[in-house]
Amino acid sequence: MLPAQQSSPRTLRLWPLFLKTSKGFRGQLLIALTSMVACFIFLFTVPMITRSMLDQLSGEPPDTYSRWISILIPADFDGDAVLYASLGISALLIVMVTAVAGGFIFLRGRAIAAAAEGMARRLRDTLMDHLNHLPMGFHQRFDTGDLIQRCTSDIETFRVFISGQIIEIGRAVLMLIIVTPILLSLDVKMTVIAMITMPVLLISAVLFFGRVKTMFQKVDEAEAALTTVLQENLTGIRVVRAFARQDFERQKFGDANARFRDENQRLFRFLGAYYGASDIVCLFQVGLILIIGAQWVLANEMTVGTLFAFITYESMIIWPIRHMGRVLTDSGKAVVALRRLAEVLSEPVESSTEATLTQPLTGGIKLSNVNFQFEPDQPVLSNLSLTIAPGETVALMGPPGSGKSTLLQLLLRLEDPDSGAIWLDDHRLEDVSRKSIRRQIGVVLQESFLFAGTIGENLRIGRTTADDEALRAAAATADILETIDSLPNGLSTQVGERGVTLSGGQRQRLSIARALLKDPAILILDDALSAVDTDTEASILANLRQQRQNKTTIIVAHRLSTIMQADRIFVLEDGKLSQAGNHESLSQSKGIYQDLCALQGQVQQEILNHRDTKELPV
Repeated sequence: MLPAQQSSPRTLRLWPLFLKTSKGFRGQLLIALTSMVACFIFLFTVPMITRSMLDQLSGEPPDTYSRWISILIPADFDGDAVLYASLGISALLIVMVTAVAGGFIFLRGRAIAAAAEGMARRLRDTLMDHLNHLPMGFHQRFDTGDLIQRCTSDIETFRVFISGQIIEIGRAVLMLIIVTPILLSLDVKMTVIAMITMPVLLISAVLFFGRVKTMFQKVDEAEAALTTVLQENLTGIRVVRAFARQDFERQKFGDANARFRDENQRLFRFLGAYYGASDIVCLFQVGLILIIGAQWVLANEMTVGTLFAFITYESMIIWPIRHMGRVLTDSGKAVVALRRLAEVLSEPVESSTEATLTQPLTGGIKLSNVNFQFEPDQPVLSNLSLTIAPGETVALMGPPGSGKSTLLQLLLRLEDPDSGAIWLDDHRLEDVSRKSIRRQIGVVLQESFLFAGTIGENLRIGRTTADDEALRAAAATADILETIDSLPNGLSTQVGERGVTLSGGQRQRLSIARALLKDPAILILDDALSAVDTDTEASILANLRQQRQNKTTIIVAHRLSTIMQADRIFVLEDGKLSQAGNHESLSQSKGIYQDLCALQGQVQQEILNHRDTKELPV
């Protein structure tokens, strides 16, 4: 895995990221480069062989190649036989040279493909590992669709650049370096003519590259926005259909799609203008050589073979140079993609240098003057202090935004307090590694998330080695075992993406069973019984009291039936502890808890009165 880049997004350094990604694959890149050089050396001999044969057919004096070929011709050959033999040997030599060059092309393609795929895989693995170790604040800032875009499309853009375009850059440079001396050896004046448009093509390619990078950035961002809209729509399809929001979502998707289309059209219009203009320049260059060369041939200042060689070499070099615009286009895309990847990899991960818990926790928790805020000057917890004894069952309650869920995030070290201290047993929380803390805490969050897979696979997330008997025991405690047994495949039943095939109450109970399977020292239920009926709730709470004796349990809820049996109840208000005690004491004291008791008692009494006064059907 690549280490996370720690630089600021404003000063992203792409070259070190490329070097680290290519580590272990540089040998294959070198093989590809060497094979390309060898291929060119063989291919460049073909026009020289053809030149010599054309000059020989034109009656020109024998050159070095012709004299070398004559050694292979039997001495008793004369006249046309010598010419035919020379042509035959040259044709066979061209086939052999081309075949060898083809072998090097294959070797080049295989080596560069292996390097590109390996580097792309490393980037994917690195990015996935890095995303899983970033703090929650990062995931709250970034859209899921945008991150998916970076993990898929951006890495694919980088792979395509490595597999094709990086070789094209080397090809163009090598051709320019190798062909220029060959052309100079044939005719200096014609070489100058053949190079007239090269500066124009190179300068226009560089200017084009500078402009197209910005355009690709906009296209990439528009595609990411489109992916985000689609991902949100598919994830929330039930809400969309329930509120008949199909037309609105279609319009929302259409707007994002239109922006993506417009940015692409703007890009392709620019590409079309550049490629059209560069094609004219290239054809002009070839035509110039042909016209001037033909005049020199008629004036006996140049041979037909030399003119053919110039035209061939010019075509071999000018189109790759012109293609540099396309290469630089894809380079621009790759730079943008790599910058977007580096932006994520530059985000600092959660620290992992703290001490690891080696002994099981007893479950004691202490908060001392804890302060926390997500945004400046907007405190969520203010000078909060409380103590939970080992084995105690406590309930947290309070109005929305009072800090209940934030307190649980601090216990899990999803966030760290701005000031104050949190202790687990005798361990200061910030001195203990997050992973070892989370291994000893079982949590059921407000949103019960299940992965696409079987019920058994979802239950084993917290304890991968658990057997079916342990799974059934945890499911029984969560009052979901009968439901599982009633399913056609039991624990092997597929639950679909996000548990879509199950009801909300079933998902909550499976999440509780998943947390219980860890047998954690501390169990956190964050409004985890809101989707079950009161009878099921009473059954689950009774099972928890029986199964989790002497183990700490923290319950966040709003129902009196859920929290009234807790050993102690902490009432939070505006991030502060306003009340603490058991049900009996708090129900007799003025405050939020007493108001809740009165309100829920009144509602329950109205239900009973309605039931008693309800007329019997005739």
